[in-house]
Amino acid sequence: MSRFYRFILNFGIAVVLVCLFLTSPAYSLAASDAKIPEGDLFKLGIEKMRHGSYPEAIQDFTEVIKLKKDFAVAYSNRCLAYLQLEDYQNAIADCNQTLKLTPNNVEAHLNRGLAYYRQGDYQAAIADNNQVIALKPNDFRAYYNRGIVRGMLGNHQQAISDYNLALTNIPQSSSLLEADVYNDRGLAHFELSDLKTAMIDFSEAIQLNPNDYRAYYNRGCACGRSGDNSCAVRDFTESLKLNSTNAQAYLNRGIAYHQLGHEPAAIADLQKAVEYFAQQRETTLYDKAFLLLKNLQQQLSSLSEIALIPRDAKTKEYGVSS
Repeated sequence: MSRFYRFILNFGIAVVLVCLFLTSPAYSLAASDAKIPEGDLFKLGIEKMRHGSYPEAIQDFTEVIKLKKDFAVAYSNRCLAYLQLEDYQNAIADCNQTLKLTPNNVEAHLNRGLAYYRQGDYQAAIADNNQVIALKPNDFRAYYNRGIVRGMLGNHQQAISDYNLALTNIPQSSSLLEADVYNDRGLAHFELSDLKTAMIDFSEAIQLNPNDYRAYYNRGCACGRSGDNSCAVRDFTESLKLNSTNAQAYLNRGIAYHQLGHEPAAIADLQKAVEYFAQQRETTLYDKAFLLLKNLQQQLSSLSEIALIPRDAKTKEYGVSS
């Protein structure tokens, strides 16, 4: 499983918390004045980036760099393409080159910080975000990204402080990004066992972005941890309406149904969880879901056998006549 997901499993309910990292958005692509000979080729690379043709965009930016080795924005945009392809070593190399040519390049620090994060080099990621904050103190992305990294390091109170700063500086028109910050701040409160505040944050995220399955899912986890399994079932159901292949939601809703005594529904959900975990090659979670399903089916089988024993079976066993 990718390190971008956090798993918390306890006896009462299996909680899978999804935490997404904010990448540099598409509008961070640096433009060219097109007055240089390689301008058209550069523009072509930008257009391919916008259409998701990342390998082709890399080829175009590489040709631009061959023609003009000190063209910083070509390195910067090629870095973004490498990030999209999860080629973090090359992304970092291009960001390094960008920063050699333009030392105070905020986007290069943001993108290199993201690459370091995804490699698991959290201290280097924090250092890049610190540099962004020093250069541009009102850039909410650096606070948000640093908060994510601090959360991964277990520094949840510091993460909350960074999320607060991100919310203070975020543009008013960015409701979807604001929802992401509330969702991740809710995760930090959850980690600190402040379930009430976590649910408030998840609810705020849902209000800002009703189509984000993660916020419903995470609030369902908080409900389950609080012992409110009806609330958990409701939120997992809403999450599955938005993402019908979320195996973790089936697993956790199945456990919630079991806690409520709705065994057929629990078995159906655990079967779905097993199916999707198998498809997604999530071996560890597949094994957990399969074991839960097997145990629950065995319990129901035993109850059925007991229920089928006739009332006079004991007297017949001992041969006592009426």
